[in-house]
Amino acid sequence: MKIGIIGLGDIAQKAYLPVITQWPGIELAFCTRNPAVLKQLAQTHRIPDAVTDYRELAGLGVDGVMIHSATSSHFEIAQFFLNHGIAVFVDKPLSDTYAACESLHNLAEAKQLPLFMGFNRRYLPLIQPHLKTPQKGQLMGIRWQKHRLNQPGDVRTFVFDDFIHPLDSVNLSGSVRSEDLHVITQYHQGKLARLDVEWQVDQTIYQASMNRLNGVTAEQVTLNFENRTVHFDSLATGTSWIDGAESKLTLPDWTPMLESKGFTAMIAHWLDVVALGRMEHALVQRNLNSHYLAEVVCQKLEQ
Repeated sequence: MKIGIIGLGDIAQKAYLPVITQWPGIELAFCTRNPAVLKQLAQTHRIPDAVTDYRELAGLGVDGVMIHSATSSHFEIAQFFLNHGIAVFVDKPLSDTYAACESLHNLAEAKQLPLFMGFNRRYLPLIQPHLKTPQKGQLMGIRWQKHRLNQPGDVRTFVFDDFIHPLDSVNLSGSVRSEDLHVITQYHQGKLARLDVEWQVDQTIYQASMNRLNGVTAEQVTLNFENRTVHFDSLATGTSWIDGAESKLTLPDWTPMLESKGFTAMIAHWLDVVALGRMEHALVQRNLNSHYLAEVVCQKLEQ
């Protein structure tokens, strides 16, 4: 299997290349507009196919491409490869408008090709088992907080490039309606500084929160069940309380950092999808619904 990597910036170098360059049976092709970076990384990872124009990848026999470039370029690049019959992975977000996201999903459906989204938090090995197979009782609430230090921003960049992480992480059903959302905001010097979005389905409350005037960059997750609470102060350690009894939650010793952050399992899933040539319908719906909710939030704030 041959995979093209488009965009070799910080996220690709830190989160993706350390994993996929070591994957057995995978051949890679690199693409970035920066010739110096391209040459350096191609030499480091011994990649013979390295180009500065993403369109050249279509002629190199790639089975799929992974897009790690700026959000503004996602639509054009994804559309190109879908039209050439090639599976596409895109780092969140797919685009910063729902109309563009829907257009790409419609194209992928028409071409019968996978359009995979890079939401690594769906694959966190410490947290996800508690969402899939609760040990005791019904899930009563999930609160996902992702905070930053001194980074207020414009609405669309805030929501689509950053807040979509906690938003998607609590969008477990992938079928939330716009009228279900309750939105709370704070602004600082004309910039969006804090955003909280919540909704309720039956007895379960879903909450996503981001404060970009927080005292420290941090991410915290709390799951509430009947007489059971699980709290994670990071994506790799946590505490469980059951009927008042406390226990610590940790990953096995020597768990690689990128595995603990979900990237290893996500890349494995993506490569399986490329091999199969299709994605689960529920996954497609969740991808689209999370972008739809981001658009709904933006429109509420832009009004």
